[in-house]
Amino acid sequence: MPVPRIPRSYACPHPTVAPMNTVPYQPRNLLITGGCGFIGANFIRCLLSEEHSFGACRIVNLDKLTYAGNPENLRDLETDSRYRFVHGDICHVDLVRRLLDEARIDTVLNFAAESHVDRSILDSTPFVQTNIVGTQVMLDACREAGITRYLQVSTDEVYGSLEQGGYFTETTPLAPNSPYAASKAAADLLVRGSVQTHGFPAMVTRCSNNYGPFQFPEKLIPLFIANALNDEALPVYGDGRQVRDWIHVADHCRGILAALTQGRPGEIYNLGGRCELENLVLIRMLLAILEKPESLIRFVKDRPGHDRRYAIDCTKAERELGWSPRVSLEQGLRETVQWYRHHVSWVEHIRTGAYLAYYQQQYGARLENEPGSTT
Repeated sequence: MPVPRIPRSYACPHPTVAPMNTVPYQPRNLLITGGCGFIGANFIRCLLSEEHSFGACRIVNLDKLTYAGNPENLRDLETDSRYRFVHGDICHVDLVRRLLDEARIDTVLNFAAESHVDRSILDSTPFVQTNIVGTQVMLDACREAGITRYLQVSTDEVYGSLEQGGYFTETTPLAPNSPYAASKAAADLLVRGSVQTHGFPAMVTRCSNNYGPFQFPEKLIPLFIANALNDEALPVYGDGRQVRDWIHVADHCRGILAALTQGRPGEIYNLGGRCELENLVLIRMLLAILEKPESLIRFVKDRPGHDRRYAIDCTKAERELGWSPRVSLEQGLRETVQWYRHHVSWVEHIRTGAYLAYYQQQYGARLENEPGSTT
């Protein structure tokens, strides 16, 4: 199977706005957990593309390789002397301690998480284990090792659902509505507890809905691209009018890097795309790009506890970090569709076995019982 590559336009340029902190933090030896997943893999590529600022840094990627962790995402980096992959679980404290010590880690970014809401509804136990227990293991081990900076990668779903008007800010009370969101909120609070109790130099980023290359095809955009390319039905929850704020993964990765190097320990930074859109509008945009008929849309029974609207206020990150989203939704969707068109074998390698069993469990009965379409 050919190695997937990110188009050159996805490289991470430096911020154009001067951040508040004029002396940026310089990571040297980084432990990145969950680096074979969608966002983690994109971030590793982003970091290693920053040749002038971070060319000397070394990365250890610790990943359990669950269903969404794909080593193919970083296969072409295996010969890079700055990169090392370790197969393992963040819940294994002895392994984490050993890696922190032997690699002389000074900086940790925790991407490792069970991340799909639908799967958390089917079985929340893995979410509690990885997202909560695993985060506490990481915090304890990093504090004992004297890590100088720790970044917890979180989600806007910890805030719950918004009514029309208003935006999530960093001070919005946490009100998660799914087992996944609850596990991420718990992890964020553990980070806060470590900061407040021990003075641990940690920060949290919370991001809106990501899309882009390497995303596991159970999430909305890659799922519907793959289905549409095969002329298969697109199962749309409820009326399809749920509102999400979309951000290209390259913009998210730039934001994480800006928080890591320019942010203040103890702080939270929201990262959004300033791009609110109803799901149904987004799906129609995808179908237009793919030149596929809207008759593929099938409205199915909504999922339990489905949040109606997310919208991120990222003013703090723009002001303090010198960061802002740059990839327009139209450009990002077209480039994402192009990437999936050119990496059909990558997608089909995933859409087999356990994935098909999950897809049937999640959507099979819904599609059989809900024959409606947009026509």
